[in-house]
Amino acid sequence: MSSAQTPLFSPNQTNVFNHRKPLIPCRNPVPESFPMWRNIAKHAISRSQARFGSKGRGFLAFSHDPIVKGSSFRFPLLGSIPDSKCHESGFSNRVGFGLSNSDSCLNGFLALARGYTSVAEEVSSTDVEEDPSIADEVEELLKEMKKEKKREDHRSWRMKNQESIGMGRSKYRNLWMRQVKIETEEWERAANEYRELLADMCEQKLAPNLPYVKSLFLGWFEPLRDVISKEQELFRLGKSKAVYAHYIDQLPADMVAVITMHKLMGHLMTGGDNGCVKVVQAACSVGDAIEQEIRICTFLDKTRKKKEDDNEESGKVENGNPMKEQDKLRKKVNDLIKKQKLSAVRKILQSHDYTKPWSADARAKVGSHLIELLVRTAYIQSPTNQQDNDLPDVRPAFKHTFKTVAQGSMKSGRKYGVIECDPLVRKGLEKTGRYAVMPYMPMLVPPLNWSGYDKGAYLFLASYIMKTHGAKQQREAIKSAPKGQLKPVFEALDTLGSTRWRVNKRVLTVVDRIWSSGGCTADLVDRSDVPLPEKPDTEDESILKKWKWEMKSAKKENSERHSLRCDIELKLSVARKMKDEEGFYYPHNVDFRGRAYPMPPHLNHLGSDLCRGVLEFAEGRPLGSPGLRWLKIHLANLYAGGVDKLSYEGRLAFTESHLDDIFDSADRPLEGNRWWLQAEDPFQCLAVCINLTEALRSPSPETVLSHIPIHQDGSCNGLQHYAALGRDTIGAEAVNLVAGEKPADVYSEIATRVRDIMRRDAEKDPEIYPDALRAKKLINQVDRKLVKQTVMTSVYGVTYIGARDQIKRRLKERSAFSDDKEIFGAACYAAKVTLAAMDEMFEAARAIMHWFGECAKVCSQNETVRWTTPLGLPVVQPYLQMGTKLVKTSLQTLSLQRETDKVIVRRQRTAFPPNFIHSLDGSHMMMTAVACKRVGVCFAGVHDSFWTHACDVDKLNKILREKFVELYSQPILENLLESFEKSFPHLEFPPLPERGDLDLKVVLESTYFFN
Repeated sequence: MSSAQTPLFSPNQTNVFNHRKPLIPCRNPVPESFPMWRNIAKHAISRSQARFGSKGRGFLAFSHDPIVKGSSFRFPLLGSIPDSKCHESGFSNRVGFGLSNSDSCLNGFLALARGYTSVAEEVSSTDVEEDPSIADEVEELLKEMKKEKKREDHRSWRMKNQESIGMGRSKYRNLWMRQVKIETEEWERAANEYRELLADMCEQKLAPNLPYVKSLFLGWFEPLRDVISKEQELFRLGKSKAVYAHYIDQLPADMVAVITMHKLMGHLMTGGDNGCVKVVQAACSVGDAIEQEIRICTFLDKTRKKKEDDNEESGKVENGNPMKEQDKLRKKVNDLIKKQKLSAVRKILQSHDYTKPWSADARAKVGSHLIELLVRTAYIQSPTNQQDNDLPDVRPAFKHTFKTVAQGSMKSGRKYGVIECDPLVRKGLEKTGRYAVMPYMPMLVPPLNWSGYDKGAYLFLASYIMKTHGAKQQREAIKSAPKGQLKPVFEALDTLGSTRWRVNKRVLTVVDRIWSSGGCTADLVDRSDVPLPEKPDTEDESILKKWKWEMKSAKKENSERHSLRCDIELKLSVARKMKDEEGFYYPHNVDFRGRAYPMPPHLNHLGSDLCRGVLEFAEGRPLGSPGLRWLKIHLANLYAGGVDKLSYEGRLAFTESHLDDIFDSADRPLEGNRWWLQAEDPFQCLAVCINLTEALRSPSPETVLSHIPIHQDGSCNGLQHYAALGRDTIGAEAVNLVAGEKPADVYSEIATRVRDIMRRDAEKDPEIYPDALRAKKLINQVDRKLVKQTVMTSVYGVTYIGARDQIKRRLKERSAFSDDKEIFGAACYAAKVTLAAMDEMFEAARAIMHWFGECAKVCSQNETVRWTTPLGLPVVQPYLQMGTKLVKTSLQTLSLQRETDKVIVRRQRTAFPPNFIHSLDGSHMMMTAVACKRVGVCFAGVHDSFWTHACDVDKLNKILREKFVELYSQPILENLLESFEKSFPHLEFPPLPERGDLDLKVVLESTYFFN
């Protein structure tokens, strides 16, 4: 567990001003500070105007003339101004955000913002003496003024931009409200549902007819809620001094119970091992979820109370009787300002700061205790298949125990505390997905634009621009980077997040039918388990040994099937929830290397064929002649099986020759001949069959709308980047940087080289060269599939052991070898030969890779390796030795991991080459995304796979080639070496590797560079 602390109050809550909304109540982490800063500003304005003979204005009121004609507005501490309609904005119930019916509020805010410069000058001029604390306060005021103006400018821009996505204000407002509810009310909604079910059950004196998993949750909810409620009462009475008691008391007991149940079950679904989850992992997760919900509830409650106070104040002001508390507060602030006590004003503001984040220890203790309460109160009952006079079999649903987890291939391991669920609970997990509470869902409105490390994406939920996984140095590097430097990254992520998606209902219906009938079709996992072999009635050790091996394999297979079933359930749960939406969005962030990822975790376009088949662009565009051609090519690519290696004309011919199969697949996907199931990506293939059938049956195919994303994939993209870095002509030809009549296939080329080497080895004397026998047996087994994974990962630093394991897995899938020992020996030999063949073919890439490793070795003796991507993103490799901190909880002592300052030198060195290449391919995708946005091309990307509408493929192809050339026209290696020498002036780095004379502009004419 990292020691990194999650802020209690998401900075995104200050950023709702940046969203497409004309006026939204301020969500600053210290919400009451803004009105006070405005009071300070207006006080300064009044003194400035008095000095120059302007109309006088009091500290707590504007002049009688409005700032902007026809507009006036009110603030919580200022009373209301009669002409304003802003009082119609506000909150109702928990999160009833309202919209102003007039733009006067916006104009007023802008007018106030424009006066900030003179205000700043006036505040500075009123300082009686050069007091550093006062100077700090003035500086703080200046910052707040600039932020306010940026918010207003950005909100105005978003309101104009709203029309460009085809969404009127009323429609947008409704979606925005729903998005707020999704982010803030999911746990409360679940708690209300359980309360209502319990009330119905008590009223009707009959257990509701609920699905199995739902009935489990309902059975656990009441006892857990009650025991939490008792603990909260003890704390309020001063009878509980436990560290966690204060934190648990900040939410209603029923909500705490729901979060605990769902979070633990979620971990058992996604990260559980045979029905077990580590206590430290579950405890920290539950504690974090409780903290985040407290953050949201606290903010909403404060804002609601503030709104109620405003309404009360407004009523009383009209009657001429201002509220005493507001009067006292205004007087106090006024007196402090007159006395130049700005630091005292700051203390008042800080006294309202409820945003202090929890420590990692607190999260662990809160989560651990809540899990302990669930373990104590949750029970399960076996199905009633006994006789009437038998007692029901009621037993705990969870138990806390300790298990030894082996480290790698070692027999010994480390003992961990785990929560283990009953087999009946584990069986129910596979059906839990549809009932899971998932706050991080796709968004109904475009994500907030990124403007900082933790400012952007979701409206309320904590969002971070980079997944640092607790790496402090990386987090600090992002936070300290100038915003101007990160602007290209912000813009790229905003572009990726602005792509609108929807669910392909026809494909989802087919998926649901297959899944409900048992799966085991179209690469969906079988919903039934492998039967366990019966123990043989013998004492023969060899037979028993074989049985044990078969039993172990069957259990492993069933465990893998269970995990896959849980994963599919979660994906389908999200798809079912979103299927009736006109569109939704995926906010994006990056990993530490700069690769972009969608933030919603389950159903997204980075996922499997199931995810990609179910998702499509929400916006449909007419195919046109080029689009119809690309749709046919895309179908051939998805079918694969070697068809995707043909020329474009060959792929078109393949599609044209299978039109009857395509029509049958679209019309009768499960009742017909099911041709689409033969495709390598069956669900995506089915989606294209449906769209293509619609187009070809139309009297005007070119006018048919297409929502299908057409993919353009790099050809072994890592090697493409190495070839460009080294200007390597031979390598460039192998990976399609240079034009050819048909696409070059580097995997087939390596397989051919491997076979040639093996033929030579097979002719040698086995007595002298033992591998000769392996070569003879392997010659006929070597194909593209055998070497593909090793070739793909070679540029990312695959080792001999990694290559051996990859090839071993491929050989196990074949029947040529029956004995494990024989397979292992063959894999060792094949890995050695494959790596040798690659060294011959990609000599320049190997030289650059070696140079990367040597540079990392030099600078990682005492420091982490760090660099800046071409787009300005600072990257810090997070490979530091981890220390531990023991935290005593009510359940057990937990060992929380924390970073030390000691560098893992070997990891820093071996990981640098692949990480640097990943940072370059991430930069290429981001550059392409931004360029597409500027010419109106819809864009989505998955690392080295770029997607757009069929009609825009030609535009995308041109842009991605131009951006690749632009990227490598920069002196990337020279800049990297310069940055190393600047950071470590006392160290000596190796000279740059030799490079070839490839003209990068040939990429612009390469048809199959991305194809």
